[in-house]
Formats: sequence, structure tokens, C-alpha cells
Amino acid sequence: MTAAKRIAQSLTLPCGAVLPNRIGKSATQEGLATPLGHASELNVTLYRRWSEGGAGLLISGDVMVDYSHRERPGNIVIDDNGGIDALRRWAKAGQVAGNQLWMQINQPGRQTPIDVQAHPMAPSANMAGLPPEGFGMPRAMTEAEILDLIERFGRVAATAREAGFTGVQLHAAHGFMASSFLSPLCNTRDDAWGGSLENRARFLIESLRAMRRAVGNDFALSVKMNAADFHRGGFDMEQSMAVIVMLNAESLDLLEISGGNYDAPAMIGAMGSGSPLARKKAERTLRREAYFMEYARRARPIAAMPLMITGGFRTLDAMEAALEEDATDVIGLARPFCASTDFPAKLLNGEATEVPMIEETMLLDREAYIGKLDDRAFNLMESNMQLAWMYVQLTNLGEGKDIDWGLSLEESPQAFADLEAARELARRAAQGEVVPAR
Repeated sequence: MTAAKRIAQSLTLPCGAVLPNRIGKSATQEGLATPLGHASELNVTLYRRWSEGGAGLLISGDVMVDYSHRERPGNIVIDDNGGIDALRRWAKAGQVAGNQLWMQINQPGRQTPIDVQAHPMAPSANMAGLPPEGFGMPRAMTEAEILDLIERFGRVAATAREAGFTGVQLHAAHGFMASSFLSPLCNTRDDAWGGSLENRARFLIESLRAMRRAVGNDFALSVKMNAADFHRGGFDMEQSMAVIVMLNAESLDLLEISGGNYDAPAMIGAMGSGSPLARKKAERTLRREAYFMEYARRARPIAAMPLMITGGFRTLDAMEAALEEDATDVIGLARPFCASTDFPAKLLNGEATEVPMIEETMLLDREAYIGKLDDRAFNLMESNMQLAWMYVQLTNLGEGKDIDWGLSLEESPQAFADLEAARELARRAAQGEVVPAR
């Protein structure tokens, strides 16, 4: 077995930062923060293990900029709540092997759970594209709130640099705040922040400019954006291409491409395709590895910045082919990092030719659900169970343990729910009361 070629090459970004290889860990939403929203020793342990595992780039789980709008109980939050020393320990641990470590920065907007905000801030007051349960009717932001949020992105980016991270990424995918501004389904405003694509992209552009001002030109700045949100009448591939042209003028160091949102989660492979009874391994793998390659081939000629394509790569052959074709500059992976901490090193030194395939080892018995669920509902349920399984494993890894392969897919949702409930109780106890809504 020979060692990898292109994937082992370094990449110099426009700002001068160097990725030691082309393997990038996409954000994984670890949910391991302390009750006060600070980075915890679990974050430190987990990221040290990932750094030692060999990836050239680690992108953190999304860090919240607003305590009143959080995605889940274990979110790290930077909102005048202290915790800079903990951030420094986290940043240092995540770079022990000489890799890049970037902080992903986010505000969930409409996708703030209803038990955190009954009426979360959003571009507009509509629920188009949201799941029917778990989220309240959003309220339209005032312009003052929009400007305040843009400033928050800048402040948190500056904090990331102060703490020792080597870059920042604005999360503008998967239906969160910046993504919902881009979507004509979610954003029905008739002012300077809505309507035309140029107006809908204004929040993203102004947030990136605030972040660049905050960190300077010698610091990595990235954005994660949907190829499409997979809703009829929503943000589509043509609009996404047009936004890339706008981003070309914003001195980006890396554009990460993913897709989907909570109700159409292409980023976790739950769109469904064909008969579930014919889910052969080769067909699944090929379909998975082709998630966003069509988009990448169209984006490459117009994108002035390096690209990272995230969504489905599982074999070294496919990764090398994508790099050789110049369809992408970095291979983005997320789920495999939840099942192994050292697979990147094994890919790079020739010990392995594929990554851990959770989708092949953690599967439900489809025949047991025939007549009960259609293909899409079954695929979504299975993917959500897989996500729960992975979230539990992230806690295990953060605690210094091994992967618990004995945890079944069916047991995973309850195990994850128990972890989240315990974190929420600890958060409320630390606060002394439930934090009041805005």
C-alpha cells in the first residue's frame, strides 16, 4: 500500500497561512461546553486527540455569538460571559501537531430551539422550510438588531484571534442565520436586507467585512455556504454561484461548500434516493462521494478563493481524484471524525484507503419499517439516529474514552437525550435561573 499523494501536499492560503495537508475536519457541533458556555476540558481533550490524528485543518463546532440564541445546551458562547483562558487552552490543545485550528462562528436564527427562544430573531417572520416541531414562529429583526449581530461576528472573530486560533469561519449554511438571509423563502424583507439577491447577501458580506476588519489581513477567514438548500423556491445553485462572484471581492481564504438545512439535511445524506431495498454498499458510497462534485466543477472556474468540499468523501481514491481534477483544494470530512481520531494519519501514510464508514456499520433494518415509513422518512430517521450516535461518541472521546461500538443505533437517541438533559440542568443550576428571553 502506497502513501497518499495530492492529499498529503501542503496548501498556502491567500493570507499566508499554510495547511500542512489537504484533509479538513468540518464543524461537528460537539456540544461539550461548561454550564456557563465556556470551552471545557472535554473540548481540550477532544481537539488534542484530533490534532494528533493528522488532519491539516480542524474547524471547531459552531461557537455562538449571542447567549439568548443558542442551538443546544452544550454550545460554546462568546457573549460577555468570560472564558478567555478556557478558549486559550482549547486553541493550544487543538494545534499540538502543527495543524491549523479555526473557530466556526454562528448565530442559529430561526433554528434556535423553542425552549431557548419562543420567537427567535430571523430575517422575516415565517417558518418556511422549518421542521413542524421544535421551533417557534420567528420574529423579523429590526435593522438595529441586524447591525448589532454583524458587530458581534466581528467581536467574536477578534476574540478567536486573541485566544490563539489561527482562523475563523462564518457559518452561512444549513439554515442558520446567515443562510436564512440568503434564502428567498426565509427572507421576504422589502428593505435593503431583502428582495434582490444582492440585498439578501448583504448580511453575509457585511458580516465577513466586520470579521476581516477585526482580525486583519494576515489571518485566515472562511465562510461555509450551501450549494443549495434543497427547497423549491429557496436558495439554489444558480444563486449560490452568483454569491461566489460577490465573495471573490472579500479576500476569503477558503470557501467551504455543503448543503441543506434541518428539514432537508443533505449535509448528513438524508435526502433519500431509489429503493431502500437496493441499498448496496458500492451504490451508496458512489452516491455519497458525489454529493457536491457537480457544484464544485461549476464553482471552480469562477471562485477566486480555495475551495473545501464537504459531504460524503469516504475513499482515498475519490479524494485524490477530486484533488487531481482540481475540483477542490481541501477534502472536508465530519462524520468520520466521530468514529476515529487518527484516520487522517492512516490515509496520509498509506495504512488506510478509506475512512470509517458509519453509514455502512450503523444501519437500521429497513424491512422492519416497510409499510410504516416512506423512503424519505426512513432515511431521515436513520440519519438522525446516526447523528445521535455520533454526538454520544464525541462525549466519549472528549472524556478520553474509546468509541462505544456497543451502543446500538436504536439506543442512541435516548442516550443523546439524556446527555443533553443533564447539560441543560447543569446550565440552569449554574445560572441560578432560566435565562430570560429577549
